[in-house]
Amino acid sequence: QVQLVESGGGLVQPGGSLRLSCAASSITFSRYTVNWYRQVPGKERELVAGITRTGSSTNYADSVKGRFSISRDNANNTAYLQMNSLKPEDTAVYYCNARLFGNPSLGDYWGKGTLVTVSS
Repeated sequence: QVQLVESGGGLVQPGGSLRLSCAASSITFSRYTVNWYRQVPGKERELVAGITRTGSSTNYADSVKGRFSISRDNANNTAYLQMNSLKPEDTAVYYCNARLFGNPSLGDYWGKGTLVTVSS
């Protein structure tokens, strides 16, 4: 059974940092692109960052460019989202998504999310 498990969320003050992790099991992780999304109640889920299978290319939402960094460790089936200079508007549930490259209809998996709260 495929599982994506996020961890690392919590309460942090504005300006602080957190690192989220996404641990994958039961998939060949290196065949999947990985994305981080976030969602605030009442709003649509927003793409925050994405990374290619090898990690050679990344992309970010304009709202997080220069503050967030996505990375991955294929040997350990884990992806990360380093979040720096956090703002209250970054408060959301963050979700990890793994999508099979070339045929996402055959593999599109989501974690259950981890809550990030940025508040003083």
